[in-house]
Amino acid sequence: MPEVTEMLREDHQKVKDLFEEFENAEEADDKLRIVRTALMELEIHAALEEEIFYPAVRAQIEEDDEHIMDEALEEHHVAKLIMRELQNMKPGDERFDAKFKVLAESVKHHIEEEESEILPKAEELDLDQERLAEEMTERKQELQQQTQADGRRRTSRSIAAGRRPPARSKASSKKSESNTKHRKSA
Repeated sequence: MPEVTEMLREDHQKVKDLFEEFENAEEADDKLRIVRTALMELEIHAALEEEIFYPAVRAQIEEDDEHIMDEALEEHHVAKLIMRELQNMKPGDERFDAKFKVLAESVKHHIEEEESEILPKAEELDLDQERLAEEMTERKQELQQQTQADGRRRTSRSIAAGRRPPARSKASSKKSESNTKHRKSA
């Protein structure tokens, strides 16, 4: 089992690779896939840090260093605001590309600070790195399953909402109009 800081660095690399992939993507379908994947990865990663990793670090750091944890949470907050907006957008929407690029810049800045300040501090603390890694792995699997189920429900709702009733023939439309007139006169 890798240490928790290794896991976080691997997650960071995964999203940085997605950001780079987006920069090189030209097709709308590719961009949408990349954005959806990045949003899912970021959502899960932030949840793991906020629920498990940050509290473990905060419990052991000096009071003087708590501002680092506060800043990290605020950076998550800002990223989540942009992520919510992106979830309701698609390629071709005004500022879709720009919004994702701003998210990428914000997240890369957060990663840089986390890897240069928080992770080194965490490695110096008396954290049970393996236990935290196990806990985060279990939680990550739960969140991935939940995200997949949510995605299936959203897809089902979209398909259901997008269905149109079959087109009616002129004969059935006239028959319907005739029935409506007949009911009104009765």
